[in-house]
Amino acid sequence: MENYYIWIPLAPLLGAIIAGLGGKWIGRAGAHTVTILGVAVSCVLSLMTLYQQYWGGAEPYNGTVYTWAVADGINIEVGFLIDRLTAVMMSVVTFVSLMVHVYTIGYMAHDEENWPAGSRAGTNSYQRFFAYIALFTFSMLMLVMANNFMQLFFGWEAVGLVSYLLIGFWSARPSAVFANLKAFLVNRVGDFGFLLGIGALLAFYGSLDYLEIFDAARAQPGLTMEIFPGVAWSVVTVACILLFVGAMGKSAQAPLHVWLPDSMEGPTPISALIHAATMVTAGIFMVARMSPLYEMSEVALSVVLVIGAITAFFMGLIGIVQNDIKRVVAYSTLSQLGYMFVALGASAYAAGVFHLVTHAFFKALLFLAAGSVIIAMHHEQDMRKMGGLKKYMPITYWTMLLGSLALIGTPFFSGFYSKDAIIEAVGASDRIGSTFAYWAVLLGVFVTALYSFRLFFLVFHGKERMDEHTRSHLRESPLVVTVPLILLAIPSVLLGLYAIEPMLFGDFFADSIYVDEANDVLAVIGSHWEGVLAFTLHALATPTLYFAAAGVLVAWFLYLKQPDLPALIRQRAKPVYKVLESKYWWDEIYQYGFAGGGRALGYVLWKLGDVAIIDGLLVNGTARSIGRAAGVLRRVQSGYLYHYAFAMIIGLLLLLTFYVGGLKGWF
Repeated sequence: MENYYIWIPLAPLLGAIIAGLGGKWIGRAGAHTVTILGVAVSCVLSLMTLYQQYWGGAEPYNGTVYTWAVADGINIEVGFLIDRLTAVMMSVVTFVSLMVHVYTIGYMAHDEENWPAGSRAGTNSYQRFFAYIALFTFSMLMLVMANNFMQLFFGWEAVGLVSYLLIGFWSARPSAVFANLKAFLVNRVGDFGFLLGIGALLAFYGSLDYLEIFDAARAQPGLTMEIFPGVAWSVVTVACILLFVGAMGKSAQAPLHVWLPDSMEGPTPISALIHAATMVTAGIFMVARMSPLYEMSEVALSVVLVIGAITAFFMGLIGIVQNDIKRVVAYSTLSQLGYMFVALGASAYAAGVFHLVTHAFFKALLFLAAGSVIIAMHHEQDMRKMGGLKKYMPITYWTMLLGSLALIGTPFFSGFYSKDAIIEAVGASDRIGSTFAYWAVLLGVFVTALYSFRLFFLVFHGKERMDEHTRSHLRESPLVVTVPLILLAIPSVLLGLYAIEPMLFGDFFADSIYVDEANDVLAVIGSHWEGVLAFTLHALATPTLYFAAAGVLVAWFLYLKQPDLPALIRQRAKPVYKVLESKYWWDEIYQYGFAGGGRALGYVLWKLGDVAIIDGLLVNGTARSIGRAAGVLRRVQSGYLYHYAFAMIIGLLLLLTFYVGGLKGWF
């Protein structure tokens, strides 16, 4: 079984190595063939694993693949934990990645046009991009398949590294270089907390293995530590909050969210891969995997709940004022990740993972559809220069409509079942912060519908606002682009219908996720479960459906019926627009506060500490003092005999004076 599982991450890794090192010789066709083949093999094996784990009755697998080192009884190893949670993540990651790989053939077909003439960085860029996205898939698989924190941290850092390479892929653009550096640095902040959390677990429980730590924590529920002398802190609470800091960075939760919108500087395929099923969902997966620890800390769960709620609502508001088509979808991702964390904080882990799964498909669909529009518009991304694309791009139009309907939670679409379950779950929770979280996610439904259909109407409906040259070349994207859109649209519509009962109210996750009986809000909702149709019709009795419908109607009225009205509202509500367009000034806080403050402090320490004290006083000052003393002493060495005789007489008189004075002291 171990040999079977090991090929799931190795297949895309081999494709990445061949395309990356041999791209010059195998060419474009060879690069995309080997990487797509590798990810396809991984996808098939992942789906087989999911089938065996759920329908085939296979037992979870927990084993060591390779032991790297043993230090003081602590094993540092590569190991796999394959259960239903892992199998779901593997299947989602590999399927979305496969669609992205196929789509990339069309999107990057003319990548040479994105590089300056004669650029060496643009040489074999097509092959290099495929190598990167295959390596990204390998890294994410190593993360989700891990059975220990060392391998988890390896995958965690690997996806961060490859995302750095992909966000700044068009390295000739200063904005791309700034964006990838920003992503790298912000993630390092979160990863510092993540590493401290792993260190705390290792220090107090003596292991890096998940199951061993879970058992040790349950055996010592009252274990405390002193961060400040005399103040006892729960070890589990501290560790869980620190791990969540890592999740805030990787999954872009406020205030560590600032890197994700700027990651749109990378090519659209990687935007879909990062934002849909891979990097940004790593934090969701980690918290769900650590559910036995989080269930021991009400404080940590409340922190997760409140941070998720803040992100879900306030990041969604920014999406309303964005004009870049990809950035609207990016802020949508931030908001939906907040929904997932709200579910985790309410102990509805299954609902959070369920939304992760449904969101992966319709968000990948939305990003790739946005990329299809960008291709047709000759890489124009400003929605104010679009309009009326429906008649030119029918497949992109209908697939993006399906993705948008799923995103806003339209009944019978996948997003409805996962999002509605989260809202119901947090409404049934009595945890500290749950009331605030409930209103945040409920109002977020209106916001989501507003920015989603603002995008849809501005791009596909209304008058055509592009220039004549662009209009004359408008056409539907090639099959290599549209087929992935169709394949992603199918689960975006149908998955929720079939998956809601087993994943939320059945035993789908079995022992993969642990929920304390007193915290099981999904069990409360499940006690009234009467089937998918009844759950769908129940939406008529809740405000969720009406908030979504109101958002669509407002978008229709503002951007189709009265297209001049948004400018008037913007003028009248200028302070509000300023706040949203400035993104709450978080970029300025980081850039001029933390980064600028750090540079200013460094300048002061350099001038005062290094130049003035160390170089000026200690190093050069000592040298200058010795030089001055030597200059004085040098004058004594005149070379005249009578000078030396005079000095000897003076010295003799001083010695006699000292000697005589000393004798008098004895008598």
